[in-house]
Amino acid sequence: MPVEDYTYRAVGASGGAVVKGSMEAASASAVISKLRAQGLHPLEVAPTSKTGLNQEIPWFEKRVKLDDLAVLTNQLAGLINAGLPLLRALAVLIEQTDNKKLVSALTAVHADIEGGKAFSAALGMHPDVFPPLMISLVRVGETGGFLGDALESVAKSYRSDVELQQKIKSALTYPIIVLIIAALGVTAMLTFIVPIFENMFASMGGELPLPTQILVVLSRNMLWILPLMAVLIIVGVVWYRRVKDTDSFRGNVDPIKLKMPIFGTLITKIAVARFARNLSMMLNAGVPLLQALEIVGKAANNRAIEVALADVAVSISQGRSFALPLSRAQVFPPLVAQMVSVGEEAGTLPEMLESIADFFEAEVNTASEQLTATIEPILITLLGIVIGGMVISLYMPIFGMYDQLGKQ
Repeated sequence: MPVEDYTYRAVGASGGAVVKGSMEAASASAVISKLRAQGLHPLEVAPTSKTGLNQEIPWFEKRVKLDDLAVLTNQLAGLINAGLPLLRALAVLIEQTDNKKLVSALTAVHADIEGGKAFSAALGMHPDVFPPLMISLVRVGETGGFLGDALESVAKSYRSDVELQQKIKSALTYPIIVLIIAALGVTAMLTFIVPIFENMFASMGGELPLPTQILVVLSRNMLWILPLMAVLIIVGVVWYRRVKDTDSFRGNVDPIKLKMPIFGTLITKIAVARFARNLSMMLNAGVPLLQALEIVGKAANNRAIEVALADVAVSISQGRSFALPLSRAQVFPPLVAQMVSVGEEAGTLPEMLESIADFFEAEVNTASEQLTATIEPILITLLGIVIGGMVISLYMPIFGMYDQLGKQ
């Protein structure tokens, strides 16, 4: 195993000042072992950030994705159910995990548990890595003595979310590729083809048709249009990364997502499937309904649904049924409230929510296929109009010249 340089923060066994330093080791867990042998209690161990051209830029740091958490929770559940102590299971995962950010967080969690913290409390120290849903279910599993089963439930939920994400990506791959090809084609024509025709038009004399004039003007200004577009894209990405998680931005944009033509229905079905799956899992784990609604709302990844579930929770706290306020929330299809009502009356709400999740996940699969079938002819038509319109605009002066020759 290759040796890497790690930085650490630690304190003595009896407390005292924080000690900082660096150490070469094969893994973060090896650093922890060496620190313990020295009588130190590790607080944080992380790979040393590189400098110069190899410096890691935060924007390009590998994020902890949902599939990373799905694999982590599945492996951790397997190790715990196999009888390994939690600290030993975490040490094994630290050595096997490739994502540096996840390794750093797990190392800190390992150190916090050794210091006497509960597993859920240690996870809660890293909200940017471990979602509230995972922390809450781990807390329930710790309290009830079924941590392995709770982690299996988290892994199942995350696997379902990953599958939904993959379906959306596969549905959007084709239109994105077509749009990129169209943009490259237009740019290439304006940069290389139009100047050739412009020189020919200059030798012909006469006034150019308006569409041709527009192409010529765009072609002449491509030297500054392209850099400007690049700058605008970069600025847009920077701005979006800064505001995408703010309440004001999500409050304005998320409701629009649900009402978008073509995509809105698909986004709604994904959100409903995620809501039903997560709520069913939490109710099965013994989480009270009001607390589960709050956690599931935060995990919905849509501000409009989060607000709707908060209103539902308020209504339930006032003594109303779950189905009634759910039916009044405009973000949920009527079928959801009807099935929840049946589940409430029959005393099988978690099972009914599971059925809702299965139904809407199947709907997502169908909708994603229909999305590709719907967008494909639209994009092909749009691409033909743009490229064909440019070609016709370039040949319009030539057609005009032939008409004049014919009249003479």
